[in-house]
Amino acid sequence: MRQYYRYRQTFTLESGLTLPEITIAYDTFGQLNADRSNAVWVMHALTADSDVSEWWPHTVEQGRFLDPDRWFVICANVLGSCYGTTGPTSINPITGKAYGHSFPDVTVRDMVNCHKLLAEHLGIKRINTIIGSSLGGFQAIEWLVDNPEIADRAVLIATDYQCHPWLAAINKAMYMAIEADPTSRSDGPNAGHKGLAAARAIALLSYRGQHAYDVTQKDAADKTDPFEKRVHSYQAYQGEKLCKRFDVNSYLKMCRSADSHDIGRGRNGCDEAARRIAARCLVIAISSDILFPTAYHRQLVKMIPQAEYQEIESEFAHDGFLIENEILNRIISDFYVRTDTCRNSNNTEL
Repeated sequence: MRQYYRYRQTFTLESGLTLPEITIAYDTFGQLNADRSNAVWVMHALTADSDVSEWWPHTVEQGRFLDPDRWFVICANVLGSCYGTTGPTSINPITGKAYGHSFPDVTVRDMVNCHKLLAEHLGIKRINTIIGSSLGGFQAIEWLVDNPEIADRAVLIATDYQCHPWLAAINKAMYMAIEADPTSRSDGPNAGHKGLAAARAIALLSYRGQHAYDVTQKDAADKTDPFEKRVHSYQAYQGEKLCKRFDVNSYLKMCRSADSHDIGRGRNGCDEAARRIAARCLVIAISSDILFPTAYHRQLVKMIPQAEYQEIESEFAHDGFLIENEILNRIISDFYVRTDTCRNSNNTEL
């Protein structure tokens, strides 16, 4: 159920810039139990919204790892997006006009500070499980480092502890594509769409990778035009599809927030920062992910005091976290059982 929380005070960003107020859009599923111990907080990826049941198929269902009969599932749209939380498309209460290009850059830490405000509003002081994939994983790791006691456990999927140069390079290529569109700094309804479509086409290469493209985008055996490629229309379609549902300025802000990600910034490095994490963590990598390779996940497991590693075999690369829901459900449900047993055993000893 979509809800909105309006924080009517000045919100200070990590940069020192301020927003006069912010609105946070969020969806919840299930009921919070009497002792508020069944909250599961889901952080979404780059262009998703707060309706996790829509963008993560077969997860918010009975018997699944986001079972609304068992859990109180919360997913909040992130700061800078265009799906209800304050961002470039929002009206600046000072000017009465949409922020547009004037909306400031936001960091992953700014996003986490919004989650904290919402948690306080909902009266949730401790979360049973934090789950984050991709950019959502950035937020999850940052929250676990910033507040080590916030969660009993966490599931970190297809993500990273910092923005490595590979990701930053992909983001820069997308910025260049958007900036090459002469309309990208204007205010019309289609402003920046050609640039945004090109940026999305670049991003898709890193989301799917060579094998997934070769499997799903083969040309028809009877095609007659030697220059016609099925994958060309696929790339164009995906770019157009994003333009219909997402704002170009929000896209820039979301990617810029990913650039900012580094749990070690101001904390004596990533290793020392990760050692703060008190939650039991499950780190899940995807075998074919070229955006966040398995090596990054193995390193993260070494850095976190209580962490275990699982790897999903998938031909869908980074997008596998959206597609391989059956495998994810088995892995995460097993993690629930193991950590529930451990926690119950510890309580008995006490």
